Amino acid sequence: MDELLRLTAREAVGLLRRRELSPDELIDAAASRIAATDGALNALPTLCLERAREAAKRLPATPPDGAPPGYLHGLPIAVKDLTDVAGVRTTRGSPIFADHVPERSDIVVERLEANGALVIAKANTPEFGAGAQTFNDVFGTTTNPWDTRLTPGGSSGGSAAALAAGQVWLATGSDLGGSLRIPASYCSVVGLRPTPGRVAHGPTDLPFGGLSVEGPMGRTVGDVALMLDAEAGPHLADPLSLPAPARSYQAAVDDPIPPRRVGFSPDLGVAPIDPEVRAICERGAGLFADVGAEVEEANIDFTDAEEIFQVLRAARFAADKASLLETHRDALKPEVVWNIEKGLALGADAIYAAERARGDLYRRVAAFFETHDLLLCPVVVAPPFDHHVRYLTELGGVAFPTYVSWLVLTFAITLTACPAISVPCGFTAGGLPVGLQIVAPPHAEDRLLAAAALFEAAAGIDRRVPIDPRPEARAEA
Repeated sequence: MDELLRLTAREAVGLLRRRELSPDELIDAAASRIAATDGALNALPTLCLERAREAAKRLPATPPDGAPPGYLHGLPIAVKDLTDVAGVRTTRGSPIFADHVPERSDIVVERLEANGALVIAKANTPEFGAGAQTFNDVFGTTTNPWDTRLTPGGSSGGSAAALAAGQVWLATGSDLGGSLRIPASYCSVVGLRPTPGRVAHGPTDLPFGGLSVEGPMGRTVGDVALMLDAEAGPHLADPLSLPAPARSYQAAVDDPIPPRRVGFSPDLGVAPIDPEVRAICERGAGLFADVGAEVEEANIDFTDAEEIFQVLRAARFAADKASLLETHRDALKPEVVWNIEKGLALGADAIYAAERARGDLYRRVAAFFETHDLLLCPVVVAPPFDHHVRYLTELGGVAFPTYVSWLVLTFAITLTACPAISVPCGFTAGGLPVGLQIVAPPHAEDRLLAAAALFEAAAGIDRRVPIDPRPEARAEA
């Protein structure tokens, strides 16, 4: 059983493809691991094991003709509780939807299941994915397997914790302000925010909104490439969706082309940084020199990123959830109420100015990538913190004015539409994970994954997960 849990997703899929392992064996292994560890984590509060077993019976005896490189052959996965799975309780972390059971799955789930994935659980998330600390009034708080006193981050915190503890081999996530990247950093797994449209999702009331995306999470870069191969491709219901690549993302990982010139910024010029996080990421960035890249300290001007993001995020909250404020105000957490009301109070001039400023920011991004292949920076300003704390309010004497201000290193990148990945980079002296954020130009997920694979091999820490949940952190050798 332990050997099955320690397989990478790619290794498990290889065994499934060769019929050396059955989907039911992996479902049993996952169910046993969840039973043994989720009491400490609360990562996967909703299970759908029998649905997965029934789906396994319907898998073809041999893969269909033209099966994509990401065909999963019956691999069990978890799906974030923001994302609909037909016939499975999907709460969105909200008491308003505590008993919601959708009739149809989200497009990304339909595609994954068409490509041989078996959904065995829903992963915990904060209410409507708002905030990077995973707690809600439906299921409670998810903890970090590296230290169960601490947060796994969010909003894909349940997915990241489940992966780190070996409960599943792959998990879905979504990302508006950092919700794939932050929990990946906090749990020492890999989370990829793709270019908007790379992973079709919906149907949604805001089909043209590109700030929030779906993306893959896994324990290794290769596993994330596998899942992106399974997810990518166009869909009529998503007007932003992009074609699948001609060359698989796994091929990019297996035969990586090294970057030539990369820029590292310890803080993007906009945030206080914990000194250990800065030092760990600076050392990590230096590993790119070992693969032949020129590494220099460089940055893009992100001075107005928070102002832009706060306006566009608030406008999105108002467009998406104003009706809930009218009908269920008392059931919404204070941060969500604040964000909706901020959006409703915006004047047209503020939105116009934010859109123009975002255009100016992108021109600066394009200029940077004319001379650099990648931008590197930390994922989060500080290591994991007490899971009883709703969000960081200050660091090093610098106050964070809102519940999302401490996420600036990830939401600044969101505004660029660039794909970005969090890869395990190291550990603090107290044994807490730190991730490095690697950013590539839009639509260049192949180059991003190749660079991340080279970094992962140089760092040499990807096989430290899965781990047994720990009641306190341990110093890592």
